[in-house]
Amino acid sequence: MSCKEYETLIHGYLDGELDLLSTLRVEAHLPECASCSLTHKSYGVLRSAMRSGKLHFKPSKGLDQRIHLALHPSTAAELDKSTSASKAPKLSQRRISWAWVSIAAAAVLVAMVVWRLGLVNSGSSRDELVAQEVLSSHVRSLMANHLTDVPSSDQHTVKPWFNGKLDFSPVVKDLSGDGFPLVGGRLDYLQDRPVSALVYQRRKHLINLFVWPSAEESRQKIMTRQGYNLFHWTQSHMTYWVTSDLNQTELQEFVRLIQDHEG
Repeated sequence: MSCKEYETLIHGYLDGELDLLSTLRVEAHLPECASCSLTHKSYGVLRSAMRSGKLHFKPSKGLDQRIHLALHPSTAAELDKSTSASKAPKLSQRRISWAWVSIAAAAVLVAMVVWRLGLVNSGSSRDELVAQEVLSSHVRSLMANHLTDVPSSDQHTVKPWFNGKLDFSPVVKDLSGDGFPLVGGRLDYLQDRPVSALVYQRRKHLINLFVWPSAEESRQKIMTRQGYNLFHWTQSHMTYWVTSDLNQTELQEFVRLIQDHEG
């Protein structure tokens, strides 16, 4: 099956509408395809947002009737001329009900469009999506026995390994002297592009440092999601995301060390 066909199945997969065979196919394909995995995560975020209740529209009293009369001004005259008092309310109620269905559908469509445009144009919402991708990649690296492609504590082994695999050369530092030994590195896929993932350790806590080129202006952000701490900053035309279950104070010290080396 093509990714286009899988993209169609992902909708049904998220809604629990697939048969067992199709469900198993999707679950087997997602870990192997970065593009479909990203699509799955994006649809999941959109699905959660639509269920959050923040997009619900509550019209003012009588709005449906006012809209219906504005669209069909003849209705009022028809009702006045009607000789059957019992039929007129039923006709009005039926037409207003259909008008309300149309209004509700239009409101949902507008809300979805506004929300999606907001994600594109809002730096904060964009960061939320990237943070979810970063966190998912971090957790997946711990669960799927794919923490590193090049397991090594030698920065001179890890850095050359990326040559020819990326369109940039990540800076790799061994911070073992500061209590954050290098574990290795791997290729990952974030923001529709390959990125470098450098793995460090603090006692039993693993740290993923994701790096890729960026045209963003210098800025920093700290957040906590699902029990994990995340740090994001841009420096020297590169974007950095760090995540770990390490406490925020020590993880911030790791970030400072990386920034000092990069600077």
